[in-house]
Amino acid sequence: MHILFVTAEYPPMPGGVGAYTAELAHALQMLGRQVTVITGDAGSESADESMPVYREIVRWDWRIWRQISRRAQTLAADWVHIQYQTGAFAMNPAINLAPWWWRRLRFKVAWTYHDLRVPYLFPKAGARLRRWVTALPATASDLVIVTNEGDRIALAGRCANLAKIPIGSNIEAGRFDDPARRQWRSWRGYQEDDLVVGYFGLLNRSKGALTLVRTLDRLVQSGRNAHLLMIGETLGANDPTNVAYRQEVTALIEQLGLADRVQWTGYQPAADVSADLNICDVLLMPYEDGASLRRGTLMAGLAHGCAIVTTTPHDPLPELVEGRDLLYIPPSDEWAAAEAVMRIADDRQVAASLRRHARASSGQFRWEQIAREHLRCYESISNWNRT
Repeated sequence: MHILFVTAEYPPMPGGVGAYTAELAHALQMLGRQVTVITGDAGSESADESMPVYREIVRWDWRIWRQISRRAQTLAADWVHIQYQTGAFAMNPAINLAPWWWRRLRFKVAWTYHDLRVPYLFPKAGARLRRWVTALPATASDLVIVTNEGDRIALAGRCANLAKIPIGSNIEAGRFDDPARRQWRSWRGYQEDDLVVGYFGLLNRSKGALTLVRTLDRLVQSGRNAHLLMIGETLGANDPTNVAYRQEVTALIEQLGLADRVQWTGYQPAADVSADLNICDVLLMPYEDGASLRRGTLMAGLAHGCAIVTTTPHDPLPELVEGRDLLYIPPSDEWAAAEAVMRIADDRQVAASLRRHARASSGQFRWEQIAREHLRCYESISNWNRT
């Protein structure tokens, strides 16, 4: 079986969907399947690419219909699988309409929704049209995959073949013993008794970074020697508003006099990201739209056994148990966030229990299992069509 992944971002470009695609592609390769990736031409070639990656899409417009179909024909691909997020593909509806065209050419088409937000199309494009564009691939694809229960509920009954398959951690989890942890904390400039609150991921308004900064201020005002470690690249390639939002965040840091308590690592190798996750006393992820399995950064926190504080899910999240695997707080509530952080910092048993159960729960999201679920879906549809 040969799978052609279509994605608007791919490493070394920053972004969770690109990292997800790379991990899934490698896991499918390990199971003996052939995988190729086609993506935009903005990213440079990665030194560790172990599969063909065609960085050849100049514009995500109507020309991709023929460009990608020609590539699929040349490769004799069995599946064309689109990794979709609304803010990517230049928000051009050409990608949303493409499954209809590719199926006419007798390709099997799979579509993974990484979110169900509606795109901006053009001035005065109404909500009904935008929702239609978002939902169209669900009816035009052979297989539709969602990553969480809320999206599954939203699309139930609208697709012939709908599967919920969670995402995994986009950072391989290393394990640090106490001496290694102390050494890395020292290298980062932290003392043993400092309270290190971590955040991992890109910055945009849905991530709650202003709440992060206000929580740090609350902790300092409460007499805690608290520090905020902003782990990894914070500016993505697909959303230009991220730059303005980061400026808001840094302005608030300056306004509150917290600049010497906030460290930005910037882009760094995965091993360094893993080390930073290991040294955090608390991982605070105050998503404005609630915790969700669509968040690869949350999956990374679980895999690393972090003591996690995040926001109450808007949609059902049965895979994780509040109070056992992580702590929930309301969105935009720095008081509740600071209280949860202090609860973990002040109670070693609570902290140890959260870390142990977070790591155990992450076993549900191993890449090998995720790849096997994809293969089961591909093969069941291919076999059904042969009968």
